[in-house]
Amino acid sequence: MNYLIVEDFSGQPVPFIFPRRVDHEDMREQLPYGQILSGGAVEHGPDGFVCSGGHAELGLKARPAEDAAIIAEALRVR
Repeated sequence: MNYLIVEDFSGQPVPFIFPRRVDHEDMREQLPYGQILSGGAVEHGPDGFVCSGGHAELGLKARPAEDAAIIAEALRVR
């Protein structure tokens, strides 16, 4: 899967996870938020989420540990 971490209107990071067939640029155009903090590819493995890569045209880089923690928190059972 691909992902973007965006800053919401209150300044909090919010993950958006989407299929690999959807380009980061196309997803960016659909989001109402201003600042993109990071992005790349995400996989879920035995040790949790693994974030990697980036997107050159948007100037994005994955922040492996930080992005994985944000995604895990957003998807945790409440």
